[in-house]
Amino acid sequence: MAAPGRTAGALLLLLRLSLVAGYPSGRVTESCGDMVPRHGHAPRPDPVHRVAVARTTFMPGDQIEVTVSGPEFKGFLIEARDAEDLSGAPVGSFTLIDSQESQLLTCGDKQGSAVSHTSAHKKTEVRVYWDAPGSAPNHVQFLATVLEKYKSYWVRIPSPVISQPKAPPFSTPGTTPAPSPASPAVSRLTKTFSTSGCGSRKFCVRSPSACDPAKEAACLFLSFTRDGQSVTVEMSGPSKGYLSFALSHDRWMGDDDAYLCIHEDQTLSIRPAHLTGRSHPALDSWDALEDMAWRLEDGGMQCSFRRNITLPGIENRFDLNTSYYIFLATGAAKDGRIYRHSQQPLITYEKHDVTGDPQDVGASRAPPLLRAHGALMLVSWMTTVSVGVIVARFFKPVLSRPFFGEAAWFQVHRALMLITSSLTCIAFVLPFIYRGGWSSRAGYHPYLGCMVLVLAVLQPLLAAMRPPLHDPRRHLFNWTHWGMGTAARIVAVAAMFLGMDLPGLALPGPWKTYVMLGFVAWHVGAEIVLEVHAYRLSRKVEILDDTRIQIMQTFTMAEAEGHGFKKAVLAVYVCGNVTFLVIFLSAVSRL
Repeated sequence: MAAPGRTAGALLLLLRLSLVAGYPSGRVTESCGDMVPRHGHAPRPDPVHRVAVARTTFMPGDQIEVTVSGPEFKGFLIEARDAEDLSGAPVGSFTLIDSQESQLLTCGDKQGSAVSHTSAHKKTEVRVYWDAPGSAPNHVQFLATVLEKYKSYWVRIPSPVISQPKAPPFSTPGTTPAPSPASPAVSRLTKTFSTSGCGSRKFCVRSPSACDPAKEAACLFLSFTRDGQSVTVEMSGPSKGYLSFALSHDRWMGDDDAYLCIHEDQTLSIRPAHLTGRSHPALDSWDALEDMAWRLEDGGMQCSFRRNITLPGIENRFDLNTSYYIFLATGAAKDGRIYRHSQQPLITYEKHDVTGDPQDVGASRAPPLLRAHGALMLVSWMTTVSVGVIVARFFKPVLSRPFFGEAAWFQVHRALMLITSSLTCIAFVLPFIYRGGWSSRAGYHPYLGCMVLVLAVLQPLLAAMRPPLHDPRRHLFNWTHWGMGTAARIVAVAAMFLGMDLPGLALPGPWKTYVMLGFVAWHVGAEIVLEVHAYRLSRKVEILDDTRIQIMQTFTMAEAEGHGFKKAVLAVYVCGNVTFLVIFLSAVSRL
């Protein structure tokens, strides 16, 4: 019942595709001040849209119609400002004309002081009313940010100035350029990164543990090389979208220092960012980064930059002389827009100080507790329970000799079932220890896990109270025991199917589904073979003659022949079962 961990390197976990400030819903209050979308791209010059007003004079309490129009656009943000202080707080409030395409926002603690879009549907015109407050300034100007697509937008498009009738003439204030995340110079790398010096001159994180980015494009690689009071960072991986890493105080997502290498238009953009909770990473300015460079080759990407160990006065950047968990993530990107990561991020096993002694460390996509959970459940519900069920159902005559006071088949069955119940109980509590409670993001998997646990505990309790062999209630017990056991196995297989895709224990590739289907087919096939054999064996011992001696001879010969066949089937079945188990356990160990 693997509960997904809230990993900070999830860097890009649950990314909400955005239009303005990263949200197609238009809830863009974080852009209220500068009106700049948090997309990491420079706004376009020379606006092609127009902000118009119904009239150029107003009095407190008036309602002025404001229109934004032009070529098709998806997102917008409209505010009113004091024309003599455009950097000040929003003025007045708005009233909607069409609530289907626009909505009110609260900016600067003023309810309704801005208007934005409600969806990404294309539009060519938006109209709203501005309600002039009693304390309105002498001159007001409307500003609009208009977004055509993710990388194409115009910031703070001005309207004509409107003035109160008795206001002094308006004089244009000094021009203040709109904020622009203009990108610094970025160079091209002339040679590929190498693991040379890992553990001796530089701190490295890589996966697989022995890979070299100079030889394998699929190698996920991160290195930190200290040079005085600064650190040079190298990042390499197979992603055609983006690579990212983050520094975190814990193994959970939120309040983390992140860095992204984003593939766009045959180039790479290198951006610092910060994470707040399980949300879209907020891209920051390049102020903290120097000597940025990148390289694209053979389906892989590489980027590097340098930053100071300490950055006083720059928000969201961590000091590098402290120990952190390190996360590595990859995902898709299109037109500069980043999407949810394709796999669970890699997380170092412990905290590390990247400016301390150089190390060469590994990382895992799944926390140890969740890997242990998955391994125990696989052992229990793929192997011990399956073998135990087949032994009890088909091998009573074969393993009928006494063993420690009971038939051997019963001792084997009971031992395997008790092992299944014990491992299930241990595995059940591991995700709760890791997660610290119930996970609401694990879908149906934990609910199925609870059902499996209940059935796994009830089965041995029910077996302990079974009636004697010839008791009239024994028949009822047999059917109840069989029904509960079958239900537990079916639910367990369903839980395993779901658990393999959970972020906390996401086995890579589609192969896992086919292998699990192969295991189910293998088990069902073995039962069918044994059922058919049992039927044919029963036909052989039918009365072929009227003499008791001939009947007994026929039965003895058929029984001996049947025992040998069953033992062969059991041996082949166990070998195949263990093979399927080893495949999964090997995959879990490599996460």
